[in-house]
Amino acid sequence: MHPPERPRTEQERWHDRHPGRRYGTRRPPGARKPGAPLEPAPLNHDPVATNALITGAGRWQAISRFRQAGDLPGPSGGPLSSRGIEAVSAPIFLIMRRMRTPLIVLIIIVAITTFALAVAPGETPEGEPHRMGMFNAFYVITYTASTIGFGEIPYPFTAEQRLVMTASIYLSVVGWAYAIGTLLSLLQDRGFRTALDMRRFTGRVERMREPFLLIAGYGHTGQRLGQAWDHLGRNFVAVDKEATRIESLDVDQYYADPPGLNADASNPFNLKLAGLKNPHCEAVLALTDDDDVNLAITMTAALLRPDLPVIARTISAPVEDRMLAWGSPTVINPFDRFGDHLRMALSAPASFRLYSWLEAGPGSEQPPPGSPPADGLWVVCGYGRFGQEVVGDLLAEGLDVVVIEPDPPSDEFLAAELGIPIERLPKVIHGDGSEPEVMDEAGIDHAVGFVAGTDDDTTNLSLIAAARQRNPDLYVAGRQNLPTNQSLFTAMHLDMLLVPADMVAREAYARLSTPTLWRFLEEMPQRGEQEAIDLIHRIKDRCGQFMKDVWNVELTSWQAPALAGYLDPEAVPPRQRQRRHAGQEGRVPLTIGDLFRDPDDRDERLPVVPLMLLRDGEATIAPADDTELHLNDELLVAGTRVAQRELQTTLLSEGTAQYVVTGARMPESWIWRQLAGRRLPQ
Repeated sequence: MHPPERPRTEQERWHDRHPGRRYGTRRPPGARKPGAPLEPAPLNHDPVATNALITGAGRWQAISRFRQAGDLPGPSGGPLSSRGIEAVSAPIFLIMRRMRTPLIVLIIIVAITTFALAVAPGETPEGEPHRMGMFNAFYVITYTASTIGFGEIPYPFTAEQRLVMTASIYLSVVGWAYAIGTLLSLLQDRGFRTALDMRRFTGRVERMREPFLLIAGYGHTGQRLGQAWDHLGRNFVAVDKEATRIESLDVDQYYADPPGLNADASNPFNLKLAGLKNPHCEAVLALTDDDDVNLAITMTAALLRPDLPVIARTISAPVEDRMLAWGSPTVINPFDRFGDHLRMALSAPASFRLYSWLEAGPGSEQPPPGSPPADGLWVVCGYGRFGQEVVGDLLAEGLDVVVIEPDPPSDEFLAAELGIPIERLPKVIHGDGSEPEVMDEAGIDHAVGFVAGTDDDTTNLSLIAAARQRNPDLYVAGRQNLPTNQSLFTAMHLDMLLVPADMVAREAYARLSTPTLWRFLEEMPQRGEQEAIDLIHRIKDRCGQFMKDVWNVELTSWQAPALAGYLDPEAVPPRQRQRRHAGQEGRVPLTIGDLFRDPDDRDERLPVVPLMLLRDGEATIAPADDTELHLNDELLVAGTRVAQRELQTTLLSEGTAQYVVTGARMPESWIWRQLAGRRLPQ
């Protein structure tokens, strides 16, 4: 009799229901049931990228995209291990993929010819049978296939062996020609070159160890800003979807070699490749011509790097509001800025001259004095976004405005855009401003100002010429849309000119290069015209007709160690304080006039002008020379580069600082101090 069957345990019954799984575990969501057909796992992150996974560089770019994001599933549902695709670079992947067939052909040729040569009958010089063997056959085929070299080893070949060698020569030539041709074709392949460029770009960005700007949009604005930034000796990374713009980085004359990426900047993955997550990235600039792309860049930077400053360009007020919802970016609307500048030019012309001169940057010539009309009629041609901004600012100044527009918007829309009642809207003339009767109806003959603000440069130039022909005394402002037409607008000698790209580049440069400069530009118009006039004359007398460099001087123990004892005696050790103030009673004060003395001759003054003094958050515009300085003060200074180097010597050299402040020369080396009877503090 057979013993009774043992009852099955709960664990065994569980394995019957769940074959192939560990006891007590649950099937991962989406896992295939036993026996179910295999189905490709959907890549639902990006349909375009999923389709690109089929062939070529697009497949690798999509794989890299998901791998970098950390969400590419592996064979078991988890992330790919570092020994998989993650360890293979894109160029190597493409080479191995495209060279797979040629390499297989070469391997087959070598294998067949090696075997044939090994089994071919041979004989020794004595006439005894001899077979070469696999190793010697492989050796002969190796140098024959690569060099068509010929040598009969270890004995002269028989006819059968020579027949095999003849076949191997022709086969190897065909195989190598096929492999080399495929490799040359791969080197010319656009996808392979793109992969190489991407690999080179990411490596350069990862190796950057100094602060850099991330410029998204390398058009005219990006180029102007990049050139100015490079002039400061600082680096940047450019991203643009136009290949010609990125290629221009190789021919533009830069001191450094800025990396460039030909990609869509609205894609967060591309921004991360460009260094958004790099700790040395100091700011992000969204400078493309598409407001939606700039909004996407602003959003990405706010989510991935909320600590980074962001400067974005837009010409749409609704988009500006949406950008401001993401943290605290600086949004530059060139149309709105031009309206503010026009109001400043009308109400404070001297402040506007100083503002324009400083904002234009080093090398800019002092703007000539203008004579804007204080009141009177203004004629504005063009009632789009730019025209609406200008009209709103002119109305805010209490001026009379007449608008010429072939297809104006409704009064209700304009009232909502300008924020004024319908009855206060300006007079709108339906027609073409180049027609004499339309100009007559607008009253161009007795107008004081004229604005050509359409989106076509040819139209703007013709409108300006027609208006000046009718009224030569007009104060004329124009809008230049294309950078290529700069020479034409320059020849017109306009009183004010809007170049949106230049305006955005100048403001971004002023905000990033010297943050305190922008605060000075914002506060200067509130200090009155006379102070602006005096400061213009002071800069011209000491620095010349062209603007020099503008920089910050931080009077801290770290940035100005040689002056710390004069700014605050308690900030230096007692022995150093005693040596520094030997022969003097009490504390030696340091004034702005002392700071700017020439280190070689303290009776001469360095060619610098103090623009602003910051102390505990309070700003003093154009501080006097007798203003006493304190530790942790910050000065905004304009001057020459030579003066900047001389001033740096005063900040760092203890002997130079003592001579500049007190007139006494102190030996700086230990030997000279010993000879002078002074001991070096221990």
